[in-house]
Amino acid sequence: MPRWLPRAMVLALTLYACFQLGNWAFHQLIGLLINILIAFFVALAIEPAVGRMAARGMRRGLATFLVFFAVLIAGAGFVFLLGSMLAGQIVQIVEDFPQYLDSVIKWINDTFSTELSRVEVQDSLLRSDWLRRYVQNSASGVLDISATVLGGLFQVLTIFLFSFYFAADGPRLRRALCSVLPPARQTEVLRAWEIAVDKTGGYIYSRGLMALISGGAHYVLLEILGVPYAPALAVWVGLVSQFIPTIGTYLAGALPMLIAFTVNPWYALWVLGFVVVYQQFENYVLQPKLTSKTVDIHPAVAFGSVVAGTALLGAVGALVAIPAVATLQAFLGAYVKRYEVTDDPRVHGHRHRGGRTLRRMRDVLGKKRDAPGAGKNAPAEAAHEAERPEGAAREGEPPAGGPPAAGGPSAEGPHGEPGAGPGTDDPDRPA
Repeated sequence: MPRWLPRAMVLALTLYACFQLGNWAFHQLIGLLINILIAFFVALAIEPAVGRMAARGMRRGLATFLVFFAVLIAGAGFVFLLGSMLAGQIVQIVEDFPQYLDSVIKWINDTFSTELSRVEVQDSLLRSDWLRRYVQNSASGVLDISATVLGGLFQVLTIFLFSFYFAADGPRLRRALCSVLPPARQTEVLRAWEIAVDKTGGYIYSRGLMALISGGAHYVLLEILGVPYAPALAVWVGLVSQFIPTIGTYLAGALPMLIAFTVNPWYALWVLGFVVVYQQFENYVLQPKLTSKTVDIHPAVAFGSVVAGTALLGAVGALVAIPAVATLQAFLGAYVKRYEVTDDPRVHGHRHRGGRTLRRMRDVLGKKRDAPGAGKNAPAEAAHEAERPEGAAREGEPPAGGPPAAGGPSAEGPHGEPGAGPGTDDPDRPA
């Protein structure tokens, strides 16, 4: 056995053990890494506001705290107003539920000629097995819901803490990162950081603009229908549909439908139809245009990046995919060499094949008629001439600007004899 074989086996086993350990640690820390990624993008989003306040002489830590405090106050006020509205509407729904049930039963009896009564429906519902199982499962799932809520609060605090440090200690973080890189790499890192700040801010701006448009459109609908708490519901729809990816649209539309149902059950159908139609308009018209303008990427690239981000990281990937792709595209654009596009009509999608071919055929037919000895094959030759590319030499004549063609009247052989080139009638000369 060679002497190096035991050491090679030990080294291979060590590398395999390190790989397994790293793989296990990565899967254990994937949640923390995702929270750090979200915190980094949150810090990039508030960096412009913090930078402006710090440029006016305020300490970055205080500026970051004020920005987060303003966001926290706005969020808490919105949640409080929305919670009070929701609690009042739930109480109203519970109180008016018998009237709603009577109206539904009356509509069913009139439409389908049945003889249902509210007492029979209530008894069948209260004595049904599925309601009993639902109550039991809900009672047993209270602990799981509480654990999920606590876990969500812990994640929010983690993201808040990391984003605060990223924003407050941004210059120190950049200095520490650049200290381990050569000067050329330091310039590239700082440039990429600045691009990331611009693109992330543009993405937040586009989302805020779409939230404003969505809230305004839904506010007009709710006011026309006479649904109460229309301003709060419009703000709910705008924020939730834009800043909660994938399922935000359905969560945003469910609450206005519920409130509209308390006014008139048909109003809930109107709200549902409007939400579906507006969502299609936003997905295919509004969102691609606004996103491409603010983060400067093509609408198809924006849509593909959201799909890819959702497949890789779920809702988090859908939220950070567009600013990440915009940053990467803007950073790599400086290293792609571009050339001036030739002035060709085909670049703009114009095609003139038919007119050019007809002109060539007319010119060729005119020349054939004027040429001596034009025979019966003139139309076929004209068609062949029309298919010849521009600048190509005709058979038996020299090309434009070049030497005489072989086999023509002025073709010469290797010794300068006229007419001695290939294609002559000399039987003694080899082909």
